[in-house]
Amino acid sequence: MGIHKGGFQKGRREKNMTDKVIENNQAAIMGEIVSDFTFSHEIFGEGFYMVDISVDRLSDSTDIIPVMVSERLLDVNEDYKGMKISVTGQFRSYNRHEERKNRLVLSVFAREIEFVDEIAESAKTNQIFLDGYICKEPIYRKTPLGREIADLLLAVNRPYGKSDYIPCICWGRNARFASTFEVGSRCAIWGRIQSREYMKKLSEDQLERRVAYEVSVSKLEMVEEDS
Repeated sequence: MGIHKGGFQKGRREKNMTDKVIENNQAAIMGEIVSDFTFSHEIFGEGFYMVDISVDRLSDSTDIIPVMVSERLLDVNEDYKGMKISVTGQFRSYNRHEERKNRLVLSVFAREIEFVDEIAESAKTNQIFLDGYICKEPIYRKTPLGREIADLLLAVNRPYGKSDYIPCICWGRNARFASTFEVGSRCAIWGRIQSREYMKKLSEDQLERRVAYEVSVSKLEMVEEDS
């Protein structure tokens, strides 16, 4: 039976397009599983579950990073707490509707998972690369101690017309550079995923502890669009 050449070429083009889009959002973390799996959602009969991974920082603190895993990658009914794992995939976002407004929810979408016996001290345990577009005016500020900070919101394209919206935080020289970016500019970012606790004011006398996730930027550059 022959292969229809046109269909083959179209399939190859679509694969190249998908690969190219996957390349613009690459995350890799290594750490310890610290939670059970909880059901997130189902697509075409495939269940997706959330699990928390504790990732050590260079300092003595840790980041607790949520990872979304397909039930086809591993048995989500098992108890893996305390086991060490290496995850590669993408940092993704979706809007969850709550309290009469949308809340941006972020997690690492696992494409590959590997259990490891030990994590070497020299191992790169938290890396991310993003190539996307500035979709909100950068917010530049200085701390009371004079440290420069800039917040960016990066829209990173996904296949089939979707996008992920990733908050990024820059420091020092990178913050000054980032403050000059215009909405719509294309930008490449290298860094790490971090978790940050904050208190959300729900009413005059009610506060709730929440966790935000963002990319702490170590390097960034403008990307010239192909003409």
